[in-house]
Amino acid sequence: MKLSTEVTIPQYPFRVDHRVPLLLMGSCFTENIGRVMDRSLFPITINPFGTTYNPLSVMSSLEALIQKERYGEAELEQHNGLWFSFDHYTGFSAPHREACLDGINKEFIHAKKVLGEAQLLVITWGTAWVYRYNKTGEVVSNCHKIPASRFTRTRLTTKEIIQSYEAFLPELFRHNPDLKILLTVSPVRHWKEGAHGNQLSKATLLLATEALERQFPGQVFYFPSYEIVMDELRDYRFYAGDMLHTNPVATQYIWERFRDALISDESQKIIKEVEPLVKLMEHRPQDTEGEAHQLTLHRTKEKLDLMKKKYPFLTWERI
Repeated sequence: MKLSTEVTIPQYPFRVDHRVPLLLMGSCFTENIGRVMDRSLFPITINPFGTTYNPLSVMSSLEALIQKERYGEAELEQHNGLWFSFDHYTGFSAPHREACLDGINKEFIHAKKVLGEAQLLVITWGTAWVYRYNKTGEVVSNCHKIPASRFTRTRLTTKEIIQSYEAFLPELFRHNPDLKILLTVSPVRHWKEGAHGNQLSKATLLLATEALERQFPGQVFYFPSYEIVMDELRDYRFYAGDMLHTNPVATQYIWERFRDALISDESQKIIKEVEPLVKLMEHRPQDTEGEAHQLTLHRTKEKLDLMKKKYPFLTWERI
């Protein structure tokens, strides 16, 4: 007797490994999977603009990475004593313009390099609802606590999303001809839009992913993270306390489905070998002066040195 429905994951014509950079952009669901991959020492860059929820803001970020050399002072705004960019989330905001700009460009310059070399770009869309800044008419990634009266809130149509990406993706593939794009839709519900508004938004995103996958065969693919949560994990025990965001158990389950479908055999082997060492490095003992702790440190260092020699291409600086 089956106790749940199982989502069929497509057979992808490529695999992800530890040797080629990856770029993940989009909603907070991207952050969740990205952190798991980062912990397994993949050469991964996660949301260099911060968490971005809607398709147009993700696309604008990618356009900037291709077209700009860096951000300048003229692209910053100021509100309530903080300098910020409408292209970035609030984590980049700062009381001093130079500090804000330095933080933005540090991430930007690194991500620009990664986009030119990446094997895979994972894009997670969270919502089709957008906020346009009335002064410019542009869709913003974050409103930065500016009064709502200065924005117009609308829901993108499927046609708007498709047309925008159809015009942009050829430029992206010219920039990096080896790049594959994996589209996903976040299972996190945007309850501010209401139950029905959230469903309409997700449906809009799902229809757009299907159209782009058909329009760019062999270059654009879809991973059913949304469907896995809705059908395989159809229970509130897989959600956080707000009943909207998925919890670590759900993240781990989706990661395992992702890993089995998309991670190379070599990298799956590396993940298993690295995991015990990562756990050792993460352990924080209460007694850091005792002889037992010093012995553990010595043994950990020996294991780390051996693994570094065996897999010198891993991002060891992350642990």
